[in-house]
Amino acid sequence: MENLLSIVTFLPLVAAAILALFLRGDDAAAQRNAKWLSLIATTATFLVSLAVLFQFDPNDTGFQFVEEHPWLLGLTYKMGVDGISVLFVMLTTFLMPLVIAACWTVTDRVKEYMIAFLVLETLMLGVFCALDLVLFYFFFEAGLIPMFLIIGIWGGAQRIYAAFKFFLYTFLGSVFMLVAIIAMAVNAGTTDIVLLMEHDFPSVAIPFLGLELAGGFQTLLWLAFFASFAVKMPMWPVHTWLPDAHVQAPTAGSVVLAAILLKMGGYGFLRFSLPMFPVASELLAPLVLWLSAIAVVYTSLVALMQEDMKKLIAYSSVAHMGFVTAGIFAANQQGIDGAIFLMLSHGFVSGALFLCVGVIYDRMHTRQIDAYGGLVNRMPAYAAVFMLFTMANVGLPGTSGFVGEFLSLMGVFQVNTWVATVAATGVILSAGYALWLYRRVVMGDLIRESLKSITDMDRREKAIFAPLVAMTILLGVYPSLVTDIIGPTVSDLVEDVRTAQLEAGDPVLAQNVEQQ
Repeated sequence: MENLLSIVTFLPLVAAAILALFLRGDDAAAQRNAKWLSLIATTATFLVSLAVLFQFDPNDTGFQFVEEHPWLLGLTYKMGVDGISVLFVMLTTFLMPLVIAACWTVTDRVKEYMIAFLVLETLMLGVFCALDLVLFYFFFEAGLIPMFLIIGIWGGAQRIYAAFKFFLYTFLGSVFMLVAIIAMAVNAGTTDIVLLMEHDFPSVAIPFLGLELAGGFQTLLWLAFFASFAVKMPMWPVHTWLPDAHVQAPTAGSVVLAAILLKMGGYGFLRFSLPMFPVASELLAPLVLWLSAIAVVYTSLVALMQEDMKKLIAYSSVAHMGFVTAGIFAANQQGIDGAIFLMLSHGFVSGALFLCVGVIYDRMHTRQIDAYGGLVNRMPAYAAVFMLFTMANVGLPGTSGFVGEFLSLMGVFQVNTWVATVAATGVILSAGYALWLYRRVVMGDLIRESLKSITDMDRREKAIFAPLVAMTILLGVYPSLVTDIIGPTVSDLVEDVRTAQLEAGDPVLAQNVEQQ
């Protein structure tokens, strides 16, 4: 079918328009209609996206389902997916119906809440499908607006502070990317991402701020894109907006933020930094690897000290993204395979952990770890689900978390054994904070009077967790589901990057590449 990607991308936006134009009132019936329409729209989007997955040919390493039409001001509307982006599209469409189902208890301005999530889904899908730089930037930046509103209107007590911090951090990082996009368009004469991946940006050393800048123009472009994607991931030390945003965001907002929005940074590195600026990527890889190793250890130690459940899981997300960035800039098959696998796994696992917090927050209206204890006595089903996702977060073999972390560390070990050794300590620390959280919340005697009337998960909550449990275990025991799809594209990417680095003519660079 033609225009399949456009249908997948804009179907939620059509539903949002129907909600905005035709749904009136804020009584119980109108709220129920808004929720059902949103659930039907996101489910339909997922079903249509399955057609993309089933028709996708993993052995074709180019872009598939390509659509190209004239847009405004001489720009082009161009969409397509390859082995790297198709699974991020599936992750987004898979999770959004679950996110909408998690909003079922919301009663405040429900229509606007649903519209925000539907618009956000369209913008997130656009990021993963866009094959034009300006179109990509439009989707990438516009996604800030609905998330800013979700945190700022439906968030916690400090929601305004958290929303503005989130917006300003990510927006300021992206200003550098906008400057780089203009420079690339001028240099290459096009904004077509496919053509830009084949364009050879100058990498000859140039004088810059009184210094000789290795990698030249490529390095400047790489740094500009890095500023944007590092904040979005987020990498240490520009990660401080994330814990605040998570703590103040409503449960569904936290799920989308952790499971999908953070992946845009990693996707950006894979789509732009590595293939377009291969020389700069090699020159600056040691910086990224060490920043990643520091992130894993530092944020894991900070997570050990948290008293708020959401903040602990937020810091664990930063640590996991450290494994991802290390794997990407190892720039070998295992590293990039592991990074993509870990991003997908983290989408299921961290999303589920925030839903776990939401389940007990809905009942007790507190996220403080000290307020709980002994929940296994009253909530055995909840305790079992929470344990599975805690173990997956730690990276227990048999869960999807293990495969991604193991492959990433394997890739990094081939490039820098010291970085791999430091990062591997994060696995031990993650076991420390995750199991400590689980023990204090779930195990022990039920001594608090307020918890003695707490009820286990209802059917709706169990239905939300069931697909996440299935995917976490399935990818843990059968990782080929992912690696078969991403493998050929990643192999092509690694080969192209290596070739470009060898052709750059820098003897030190060539020696580094050959050693790897």
